[in-house]
Parts: sequence; C-alpha cells; structure tokens
Amino acid sequence: MFKDERFKGLSANDLKRDLIAGVTVGIVAMPLGMAFAIASGVNPEYGLYTTIIAGILVALLGGSRFQIAGPTGAFIPILLAIVLQYGYENLLIAGFLAGIMLMIMGVFKLGNLITYIPRSVTIGFTSGIAVIIFSGQIGDFLGLEGLEKKEYFHENMIQLFKNVSTINGFSVLTAVMGILIIVFLPKFFPRVPVLLVALILPTIIAVIFYPGKLATIGTAFGGISQSLPSFKFPAITWDKILMLWQPAFVIAMLGGIESLLSAVVSDGMTGKRHNSNRELVGQGIANVVTPMFGGIPATGAIARTATNIKSGAVSPFSGIFQGIFVLVTLLLFAPYASNIPLASMAPILMIVAFNMSEYKSFWHILRFKSSDSLVLAATFLLTVFVNLTVAVQIGLLLAMVSFIKRMSEVFEIEKVIPALAKDENRETSEIESKCPQLAFYTVTGALFFGAADKFETIITRSINKRPTVLILKIRHVPMIDATAEANLGSLVKDFNKIGGTVLIAEANEAVIKVLQTSGLYETIGSEHFFNDSTDAIDYGLKIINVKKCPICSHSGRTTCKVFQESTTLDK
Repeated sequence: MFKDERFKGLSANDLKRDLIAGVTVGIVAMPLGMAFAIASGVNPEYGLYTTIIAGILVALLGGSRFQIAGPTGAFIPILLAIVLQYGYENLLIAGFLAGIMLMIMGVFKLGNLITYIPRSVTIGFTSGIAVIIFSGQIGDFLGLEGLEKKEYFHENMIQLFKNVSTINGFSVLTAVMGILIIVFLPKFFPRVPVLLVALILPTIIAVIFYPGKLATIGTAFGGISQSLPSFKFPAITWDKILMLWQPAFVIAMLGGIESLLSAVVSDGMTGKRHNSNRELVGQGIANVVTPMFGGIPATGAIARTATNIKSGAVSPFSGIFQGIFVLVTLLLFAPYASNIPLASMAPILMIVAFNMSEYKSFWHILRFKSSDSLVLAATFLLTVFVNLTVAVQIGLLLAMVSFIKRMSEVFEIEKVIPALAKDENRETSEIESKCPQLAFYTVTGALFFGAADKFETIITRSINKRPTVLILKIRHVPMIDATAEANLGSLVKDFNKIGGTVLIAEANEAVIKVLQTSGLYETIGSEHFFNDSTDAIDYGLKIINVKKCPICSHSGRTTCKVFQESTTLDK
C-alpha cells in the first residue's frame, strides 16, 4: 500500500548514530512514560509498555523517519476521565477502537483533513489540557493525603482545599529540588538528560536522608513489575463499542493531530518529508496492538522526536533502539523504581504542562477580540471545566459557524451598468436609463447556504422591476451548493414565468457540473450560457422587447438603440 524508502541506503555509521539517539531518547522517555501513566490514573509500568511497543511499531510502520511515539501529556485528561468513569479495562478498549479509527483515516487518505482544524481550537484545548495536568500535580507536589481523583476540575480543586492541612514538607522539598534541577541544570550541563537527573537525584536524597517520609511509586502502586507485559485481547462487546466510541474518537483525533504536528516539526528540522497517511496507519496499528499488552494510547511526541533529531538520528532505527533500550532497562532496574517519590515526578509533569500551554499564542489570539478569540476561550473553558470531548465538538462547531459568517460577509453581488462607447462621460443615472429591460449583476464569492438568502434578496429586487433579460456574471464564484442551487432554480422559474430570460456568463466547470447534475442547466438552456460577458450582453440586447422599452419605443425604433451604439464592459 505504501512504499517505504526510510530504511534504504543505511551504513554502519548511520546505525551507530541511530543507536546513540535511541538510547538518549529512551533516557528521556522513561520518566515521562511513568509520569504520564500515573497522571492518567493507571500504573506506571503501563506507560513504559506503551513507550516500548508503540515506539517500535510506529518506527517500523509510520510515515516519518524520526517520529518517536509513546504516551503524551495531551492524552492525560481524556484517559483519566475514561478510567474514572469506565475503568482501566474499558480504557484499553477505547484505545483499541481509536487505533482502528486512525488506520481507517490513513487508508482512506484523510491525513490532510486533520490539518484543517482551526488553530484557535487546537490552542484552546492544548492550553486547557496544560491547566489540568499542572493542577493535577499540586497534590503530589505538596504531599497531600486523602485526595480522591475526580472527573471534573472544580471537584479536584475542592479536594485540594479540603486536604491542604495535610501538606508534607518532605514532599515540597523533594519537588522543589526537582524543579531547580530542571530549570538550572541545562544552563550548565546542556547535554545531561535533565529529566532523568531530576527523577534520580531527589530519589537518592529522599532514600538516604528521609526514608519513608513521603509517598513513592512503591507505596502508591506496589512497585513496577520486572517482567514483560502479558498478552490479553480486550473483551470487546457491541455495548462497549456504543459506550466508548465517542472518547475513542477524541483519542483518535487528538492522536492524529499530535502525530502529524510532530511529523511536521521533524520535517522542518531535517528537510525531509513525511507521509501523513502512512503515519496515521502506523499510529493506528500501534494503538491496536498496545492495549493487548496493557498499554495506554500513544501518539507522536514532539519533544522526544526533536530530541531524537538533535541526538543525530538518521532513520527509524533510532525509534526501534529507543524501545529496546526502555525494555532492557525495565527488565534490569524495575525494582529500584519503587523508591521514586511521587513528589519528584510532579515537577516533570508541571514543566511539561507549562511547555505545552502555548501561553504566548493563547494571549495573542485572545487579544484579537474576534470570533477566533471566542472559539479559543470556549474550547479552553470547556476543556478545563467539562471535558475534552465536549470542548472539541463545541470548538469545531463554533469555528464552523464563524467560518460560514465570514464567507457570507465576503459574498458580494454588484449591479453592473454597461457603459456606452459614445457616452462614457455621462452620469450613472443617465446611463442606467439607457436599457431598463436588461439587468446585469456580477456575483463574487462562494454561492452556498450562508450566502443564499443575500443572493435571493438582491436578485428578487431586480425581477420585481420586470426587466426582460437578467445576466449573472459568476466568473468569481468558485462553487455552488444545493441550497444556493435551489434558490437560483426558484428565481429562474419565477423569472421565466413573467417572460424573462436568464443568461449565465463565465461560469467555471465546477459550477456548470453542479447545474447539469441538478437539471437547472437544461432549465436555463444551454444556449443561455456564455464564456464571455460581452457575448451575453449582445445576446440579451437582441432579444429584449423594443416595443416595451420607454426609450426605443418613444423614438419609434424597431431595434435596440443601445445595441446599435454597442456596449463595452470592463471585464
């Protein structure tokens, strides 16, 4: 189905560079995989399983040379909501369904459609996700006890206020150490894996100086299994499909958007080009297989992909090596992960949330005070206070309404008055009176349901003046939809009933095809379509009723005076 050129022409040195890049990314991916899993309400090893399986499968089957896939922060709110509402087993089914949806989108070449989602929507829900992730780590940062994870933002905030008296000073100290390491270590040692250091160093200090004084992975989850994930096919039923298809669709859309954005970023950094449809298929397969091993939904990770490129990656082998490295590390060092304090993972997620918030773009769009600002604010607030599913749906709906409104405002109908060659300096009113039986309009913009009412109103006014010929120049009409076609058909029939003739000038092939399909082309008459506006005017002036013309009949003419003097039209 897809030709894969990504593995061709590799040398031993290229594989060595891929190995170094894969190990480097693996070091970054491990703490993130565990942190994202915990924040999503599942055991940390499930994040590592996802990093391993999805990382390898997307590298093998995806459409980008450098894509690194795994669990990401963007999924946290939707995954946590599914876990809280439906349970972990149903999360696996939702991820499985999302994988199938991604595969279908790729097979039917819908990769480019995802890029049509407005920036105001993506910035809105991304910023909302960042707020949820950041606020969700406050409890672990402060070491609060007795917290219950709730589905809604305000419920979790109430939980924090209720339990604020249980602040653990050791947790705060550990978390502050992590933040200081993340912020300042890259300034002095830019090549050091800062996230891993921010995880390990506070853990060592906590184990040595205040053991047992704060919550750890071991106390919260019972540690991490030192074994390969077991295979289990999700128990899918028709009822569960009906229950989970909406969250699954959101996972698929979010995963598709983030994967393709990550691939575009990698293209910009390397000059290579990815195959968007193949990327969706690869992501889909990864998300179908990963739940069978207990993994959570995965997508392309922008930060890890950028790290992969900066570390010297040459081919998809770097993603494969990353997955293998994480797997070996899991098998060798899993027992030690039990000592990692939850407070040392909170700063990592808080920094991730801050980096993904796109606060500069958020305020930039908000300052417009336009329909984009409304879409942004609505999507953001719904993401935070309701859920991502509703936010995306309402955000896209508002964006579509805004687009329709803008398109209808751009649509214009202008009455054109043919200027006489001998009388070009005369006043408009004087020229207009030259031929009251011919009405000429230039239509600009898409003829669709949002502009149909405006079109019908203006043309109806012309028909009420009872001209003999109505000429519509639609050179700048790119398309016509069913609503506008029906309105035009109604106008043509009404005009024909009073003895008038409609002439269509300079219509493009797309518009003519629609008119032919609907039968309106035959109703108007093929002889009444013209490639040139001047030809339409000449034809119209020949067929007008001279006896009913107040100008020509008054002078006793039997042919149109205006036609005899000829007309010129600015095209």
